[in-house]
Amino acid sequence: MANSWVEAAILGLVQGLTEFLPVSSSAHLRIVGALMNPGTDPGAAFTAITQIGTELAVLLYFRRDLWRIATAWLGALGKPWRAMDADARAGWLVLIGTLPIVVLGLLFKDAIETVLRDLRITATMLIVFAIVLGFADRVGAKRRPLESMSVRDGVLLGFAQAMALIPGVSRSGGTISAGLLLGYTREAAARYSFLLAVPAVLGSGLYQLAKSWGDWGPIGPGETALATLIAFIVGYGVIVVFLRLVSTRGYWPFVIYRIAIGLAVFALVGAGIIPATA
Repeated sequence: MANSWVEAAILGLVQGLTEFLPVSSSAHLRIVGALMNPGTDPGAAFTAITQIGTELAVLLYFRRDLWRIATAWLGALGKPWRAMDADARAGWLVLIGTLPIVVLGLLFKDAIETVLRDLRITATMLIVFAIVLGFADRVGAKRRPLESMSVRDGVLLGFAQAMALIPGVSRSGGTISAGLLLGYTREAAARYSFLLAVPAVLGSGLYQLAKSWGDWGPIGPGETALATLIAFIVGYGVIVVFLRLVSTRGYWPFVIYRIAIGLAVFALVGAGIIPATA
């Protein structure tokens, strides 16, 4: 019993550290879970529920921005697009950008919870999307502010976020890469990634919480609650540091890290130290 609490605490720490970085928190939970208990997968439900903790950190950190956007959006209902201010448009863009992950998440729900959690797929996605992130950071114009975002861009960024349904892609990594390729600044791409995640991640987490009630799988409710609390505390600190970091530095350290982790997972699976599937 004591071990399960320690393992949950470690997984909560991992979730908090990796959710907002372009390295894929779901991949890290999958990998660390397999290392602690070979053949065991913490599960998509545990991942989604602990993400509630990190999204609460987003709500706290961006509370003024979110309140301003929400009130502007409500006040602009019924107005044409051109008559809306930047905050009202941002509200619509977050809603529009959320649709792809909702639709694709429901369509491919079974695969997301089973087949796509194969560690070989996870390792491949870590490496492939490391290259995508590095390319985007190298060639992106990095001139456009968040206020210049169009409906087309909102939809494209929404599909980029939806790619993170596959462990290893990274929700923030996908949206940040797409934002950079569309010419947005590093900070604008990162901030929109945080805002775009709020409805999708909270919705997924609350759905999995309701679905798992009474049938928690390998990690019980108490341990899951502990992991979620730790993810919230650590996640808040990571937001503060990450936004300062991306305003002055590039994403190449994350590119190198992703490739290294992907190769390490291939080596661990190939050596039989951890199984590819649970």
